[in-house]
Amino acid sequence: MPISKAELADLKRAKSLLENPGLAARLSSMLGSPLERGIAMLPARFQSTVQKASEAAMMKALDVAINSISSETSRKSNLTRDRAHKFAAATSGAVGGAFGLLALSVELPISTTIMLRSVADIAKSEGENIQHIETRLACLTVFAIGGRAASDDAAESGYFAARLAMSGAVSEASRYLAEKGMSKAGAPALIRLTSLIASRFGIVVSEKAAAQAIPIIGAASGALINTLFIEHFQNMARGHFIVRRLEKIHGAEPVRVAYLSI
Repeated sequence: MPISKAELADLKRAKSLLENPGLAARLSSMLGSPLERGIAMLPARFQSTVQKASEAAMMKALDVAINSISSETSRKSNLTRDRAHKFAAATSGAVGGAFGLLALSVELPISTTIMLRSVADIAKSEGENIQHIETRLACLTVFAIGGRAASDDAAESGYFAARLAMSGAVSEASRYLAEKGMSKAGAPALIRLTSLIASRFGIVVSEKAAAQAIPIIGAASGALINTLFIEHFQNMARGHFIVRRLEKIHGAEPVRVAYLSI
């Protein structure tokens, strides 16, 4: 079955969401100064702090993904749900803005859990069955899509490079959960997956934290930064699940070829 004009339009929208400038560019534009200014103000131990916070956030998100994402269909519209999640993330961001890096280890797991529930809503709106563990892991890996790693293949799109980098760990984790059940969150396969996601997620977290480190940033701006933060991953989720929906109809390779040709 050939890809229709309507489906190509959806794919074009997905590529626009997935490949456009990321959080760093939007933060720099909002703050009116390069983000490097904030990075220069961060302490030497900053990267270790971000990595630990990102890993803790991913472990919490994994627990939520495995055990407590609801399969119920909300009666609220996609836009209403997205706004509700943005408001919740903005509230946690206000705390982060008020207390700075000290709050990162507390605020990040909260905002990540809020974002995961928003990602799950988006997945359901694109026809995914949130009861399936493969879908839940696909929700979790959205956090790896938003940060481009230095090891990514420069010849590949950022989106497909991220998926390729994660594919082995996702398959391993999915097989483990299918065989051993949903309550084995401490398993090596799952730890490997969360560590890989955290390493890429941490790139975007670093950008967020750097913006919040600038002295003029307070609680109000922290809320705005977190709104951009969740919006970034909502966009990644929307694009990702549009691509997955089309892959289920046409196969992965025809969709990838069409995506790259846009």
